[in-house]
Amino acid sequence: MDYKDAGVDIEAGSEVVRRIKNLARSTFTPHVLSEIGAFGGLFDLSGLQLDDPVLVASADGVGTKLKLAFLTGRHDTIGEDLVNHCVNDVLVQGARPLFFLDYLATGRLSPDVAASVVEGLARACRANGCALLGGETAEMPGFYTDGEYDLAGFIVGAVARARILDGRAVAPGDLLIGLPSSGLHTNGYSLARRILFERIGLTAESYVPEIGTDVGSALLVPHRTYLPIVAPLLDTGVIKGMAHITGGGISDNLPRVLPQGTAADVDRATWEVPALFQWLQASGNVPLDEMYRTFNMGIGLVLVCAEADVAPLLARLRPGDEVGARVIGRIVPGNRAVTYR
Repeated sequence: MDYKDAGVDIEAGSEVVRRIKNLARSTFTPHVLSEIGAFGGLFDLSGLQLDDPVLVASADGVGTKLKLAFLTGRHDTIGEDLVNHCVNDVLVQGARPLFFLDYLATGRLSPDVAASVVEGLARACRANGCALLGGETAEMPGFYTDGEYDLAGFIVGAVARARILDGRAVAPGDLLIGLPSSGLHTNGYSLARRILFERIGLTAESYVPEIGTDVGSALLVPHRTYLPIVAPLLDTGVIKGMAHITGGGISDNLPRVLPQGTAADVDRATWEVPALFQWLQASGNVPLDEMYRTFNMGIGLVLVCAEADVAPLLARLRPGDEVGARVIGRIVPGNRAVTYR
C-alpha cells in the first residue's frame, strides 16, 4: 500500500501549492521576506511607521455558509468572506491588517476547488492591502465528507498604542453610526438554511421574487470589508469605539465595546431592514428579537462618536451618500445592554 491508497494524494497537494503560489505572491507587500512553501512566513515590522506599535490578532471561520458553496459549486467568494470578516475584527480595535494565514481541510483534495478558494482569499487580501503570508491545506480522508471542506483564517494587524480602540472613551450622549451590510455576511446561516431548505423546501436555484434573485446568489453575497471606508478616519481621533456586527447581531456585539455604566439605545426606524431579512423572518415565523440576535439586519458595523463629531464624520463617510452611513441610536446610562425602540 501507499499513501494514495490510504486516501491522501500527495501529487494533488503539490498541484494545489503550485497553483496558489502566484495567487499568494500577488498579495505580497514589501514587508514580506519569505516565499510560499517555507516552514513559516516572515514579515518585517521595522517599516510600519507606528509609534509604540501593538499587534492585534484574530482567528475565525465562515460557519455554515460553506454549505452554500457546496450546494452551488461556487467556491471563489468564500475566501473573500473569510478575509473580510477577519479584517473587520481587527479594524474595530483600530488596527490595519498586515498579513493573513488560512487553513483549508478536506477529505479528498480537489486542486480546482482549493485554487478557487485561494483565489477568493488572494483577491480580498489585495483589496485590503494584506499579505497572504502562508497557510495549510490538509487532506484528511474519513474525517470530512467527500466534496466538503472546512476553512479558517488567522489575521495579524497593527495599531499605535495611543490609537487602540477599546471603548473606554465611550460615554452617555455619544451617538451610534451604522454602516450597511451587504447581506447576511457570515452569520445566521444555520437558521437561514433551516428556513429555506427544510421549512419551505427551496433549493439554491430557486428564484424568489421578494428578493429579486435566486437563493444561492442572495446568500453567497460576500461579507463586506469596512477598511477602505473607515481607515481614513482612524487617525482623526473622533471614533471612540467600533463593533463588528457578526454572530449575536447588534444585541450581543455592541455591548462588547461599552464600558461599565453605559448602554445602547437603538432606533430601529432609522434604517430599512433589507428585503432578505424581512423575507427570512416571515418565511420562518422568527420572533423579531431572535432576528436581531441572529442576523446583522442590514447593519454590519457600528461606530461610536461624540455628538459634536457626527456631522463631519458622516460627511467623510458618505460623499455622495453612496455609503449609506446613518445615526441609528445613542449611548445612555445603563448596564451594557442594547434596547430597541
